Amino acid sequence: MQNKISGWIFSVLLMLVVISGCNNKHPANTIQLVPTPAEMNANVSKNVGDVMDYALANNGKINDSIKLLMPGFVKAFYNQNENHNIWSNNEQWEPIADSLYEFIAASQVYGLYPSDYHYRELQNLKNKVALDSTARKDANTWTKADLMLTDAFMAISMHLKDGRLRPDTIALRADTLLTDSFYIRNLTKALHEKKVVPVFTSFEPTHRGYLELKAALPSLLDSMDKKIYTTIKFPNKDPQSLANAVNLRLSEGGFLDSSSKTADSLSLALGIKKYQQSKRLKRDGKISIGLVNSLNTSDTERFKRIAITLDRYKQLPNKLPNKYIWVNIPSFFMEVRENDSLVMRSKIIVGKPTTHTPSLTSAVSDMVTYPQWTIPNSIIKKDILPALKKDPGYLARKGFSLVDFHGETIDPYSVNWEKYTKEIPYKVVQGSGDDNALGVLKFNFSNPYHVYLHDTNQRNLFKNSSRALSHGCVRVQDWQKLAFYISRNDSLNQKPGSVLNYNTDSIKNWLAQKVKKRIIIQNRIPVFIRYFTCEPISGKIIFYDDVYGEDKILGDKYFAGRNIVI
Repeated sequence: MQNKISGWIFSVLLMLVVISGCNNKHPANTIQLVPTPAEMNANVSKNVGDVMDYALANNGKINDSIKLLMPGFVKAFYNQNENHNIWSNNEQWEPIADSLYEFIAASQVYGLYPSDYHYRELQNLKNKVALDSTARKDANTWTKADLMLTDAFMAISMHLKDGRLRPDTIALRADTLLTDSFYIRNLTKALHEKKVVPVFTSFEPTHRGYLELKAALPSLLDSMDKKIYTTIKFPNKDPQSLANAVNLRLSEGGFLDSSSKTADSLSLALGIKKYQQSKRLKRDGKISIGLVNSLNTSDTERFKRIAITLDRYKQLPNKLPNKYIWVNIPSFFMEVRENDSLVMRSKIIVGKPTTHTPSLTSAVSDMVTYPQWTIPNSIIKKDILPALKKDPGYLARKGFSLVDFHGETIDPYSVNWEKYTKEIPYKVVQGSGDDNALGVLKFNFSNPYHVYLHDTNQRNLFKNSSRALSHGCVRVQDWQKLAFYISRNDSLNQKPGSVLNYNTDSIKNWLAQKVKKRIIIQNRIPVFIRYFTCEPISGKIIFYDDVYGEDKILGDKYFAGRNIVI
């Protein structure tokens, strides 16, 4: 009799809970108590379809606190799976669910943020199920858990394979990049093998740099300061406002005892010196761009830059060529790699922050000894045209010639320069020679930006530690080593039936005789110009200045407010 009364009370309670939840617009917000564990799977499966229909109609939202990142793919998987739950079985977690949860909790070692994969929500839900018998009997609790875990699996898969850096990404969607079959196939594989890690790692790049950077990440995570500090805006036209911002940042870091929001010049200088000493910087006590950059580069910001760099590796081809030229803009170095071994390394000069060197992929097609320099329209508009309006003799002093499009030389004094504001109907050419801005040799490769690698007549600039100084092309200090490497590669890999009309000795002779010669390369060597602000060297992660601010832009766009603290 007592069992009957208890069953009747439970039924009434269940009816009241369901009725009370019927007016809630979110289907996942209702509490749906199930009498016995054996009935849970069937109830969860019934709920999955309704909750997914609601999510698709509401931009991925399950309720006010949970939003699926990839609702279309999640829906496609459950449609094929007849809406069966996969991460739990009759009020018990499947072991693979625990594996996925643990992967999410430790996903920082992959350059990922746990919060992107419902970590907090899953953590709260797991604790609730473990401690609260009512929550454990709620079909909607298990429904939400199933959908979040499936969504997390798919989002992690996408981020490990293709990364997160997309110009048109909305809420981390990638519907147009990977198909339903990719996610369904790999989730099915993980479920069949009862393992998620091997599936995830199969998506990652195999590039040496990626693997070494990822391998160095755990040691940084173990020692890093995970606190989020105030970012100092720079430049700032108001000196007092800038001083106050530096004062606040130093206070947050424990370098100033004062809690005042207004900076006192004496105490601020002492705080700056204390910070500079801790970072082994010059102790001058002054606010500078170098100081601000250092203060803004906290450990959490460094992690963002690592995350961005790992994603940049995912934008490379799946397999790099056996031989290639690698130009890393922020490092100011160029490398030649063969079978993933370093063949040569050279200092380079890249574009100024106002005239970026673009990231691109191409292949060196030819070399030119004693080249002429046809000055780009961007430089003509910015520098040369204003100078010509003041003095047509400017070209002669610079060693430039004015040439029409028929190849005829034009007297600059015969042109009314005042009528031109942007483009001019002439080419401005600097003749070949030791004083030419391109130096005595350049390396051409097809690209829409009209940039190339070349020697320079300003070789003294290679002594600078910061070498963002050009108009966009890449100046190579060891240009001769690069030319001879390309020559030897052509000689050793000469195509059958072809006639190679140059070798290393002929390049030396043309240079000695100051002869202009275009050298066609038979075995074109790929060139990758990239923007990686950190790289692993001897097991440690080395950071370079974000010279163009590209990582700052991407960090603000994709990782604003993210923190690796879980």
